[in-house]
Amino acid sequence: MVAVGLFDSLRRRGKGGQKAGTLRKANTEDTKHLEEWAASRRGVEAFVEPKTNVTETTVVLVAHDGEWTRRRISGLDAAQNFGQRRSIPVYEVARIGYPKRMREYTERKKRGQV
Repeated sequence: MVAVGLFDSLRRRGKGGQKAGTLRKANTEDTKHLEEWAASRRGVEAFVEPKTNVTETTVVLVAHDGEWTRRRISGLDAAQNFGQRRSIPVYEVARIGYPKRMREYTERKKRGQV
């Protein structure tokens, strides 16, 4: 016999069967995306965003023209190792902020100029 609670049917699971409200960790798909993205662009720099109550640590890769992508990463050390392997400089967003070219790219994209 399986015990079923009154509210069990109301509980939701996130992607990958994880309990709703829990933070998703970085996975191999995240790393693969970052690797491929960095390899296909020039002038890439990495900007590490700290873990929050809502998301795990993330890294934003920014290309020479301001194009960018964001994915989860398992921490600052993992981001530094990623940067070292690819010869990409790694910065902490909390210390230096985002590059101007990233904001300009986002603005151009909003106007449909990208």
